[in-house]
Amino acid sequence: MLHSVAVKNYMSASLVTFTPDMNVLSAIHTMIEHRISGAPVVDERGNLVGLLSEQDCLKVALNAGYHGEYGGLVSEYMTREVRTVDADTSILEVAKLFLEEKLRRYPVMEGNRMVGQVSRRDVLKALEFLW
Repeated sequence: MLHSVAVKNYMSASLVTFTPDMNVLSAIHTMIEHRISGAPVVDERGNLVGLLSEQDCLKVALNAGYHGEYGGLVSEYMTREVRTVDADTSILEVAKLFLEEKLRRYPVMEGNRMVGQVSRRDVLKALEFLW
């Protein structure tokens, strides 16, 4: 039954996003404030250009601790190669991806536009709903 359920039915469509030219310390503050572990990075047109995660932000802490360099831009720390999934992808297929790739979230695309994000928790919500 799960293979007939599409990601678009369980993804989060209202997202916190960052821009490449945003101060990374502000982005970290936003992540803490919203209790999220990462967010998509979009350009001025709304195109997905990267992803900023807690793991990426740990580099900020290391730079501060070892080099006395605090902050910088999101573009200096974000992951540029972002794995995405299509909105019509089966939630079961996404569950397999989460097990194989150890990521916490995937941006969801319709054509070339980001329409949301699916997380591990979203997959569990689909399972709970169908149970």
